[in-house]
Amino acid sequence: MATAELDAIDMKILTHMQRDASLTTAELAERVGISQSPCWRRVQRLHDEGYITAQVMLVDRQKLGFDMTIFAQVKIARLSEAERETFFRGIQNIPEVLECYTVFGEMDALLKIVAPDVRWYQEFIFNTLMKLPGVEDIRSIVTLSEAKNTTAIPLTPRTFQ
Repeated sequence: MATAELDAIDMKILTHMQRDASLTTAELAERVGISQSPCWRRVQRLHDEGYITAQVMLVDRQKLGFDMTIFAQVKIARLSEAERETFFRGIQNIPEVLECYTVFGEMDALLKIVAPDVRWYQEFIFNTLMKLPGVEDIRSIVTLSEAKNTTAIPLTPRTFQ
């Protein structure tokens, strides 16, 4: 398990940074109970070892006019390896697609998409998604409200008995 290499201070650092990556090293050190220099070294080590992959600012999608979140299930025709690469490269270049996963089952990919409204999304399907190589079918799940949205990853898996 990867977390075996992390001690309690590392876990506290990751917890605080997942909540607010804009904390200064001094603020972070105070919150985790160590001095600034060792805190900075630990954060650098966590970056170097790949525990921290990026530090970003999250923006309010609705303030930018993206009032809808949609999950699109995409059925893809049997494609050559080059065509599949073209499909996924195309997905990478569509800013409204926030996440893309390949999945088991009847459908082949699951996309998380933000959209301003239903009319825009309909045009997006026909003018963008359906033009990607191999797209045969798209099934959309339009969300009504957001009950939970977090980017924080649990630092250890729960155990069940």
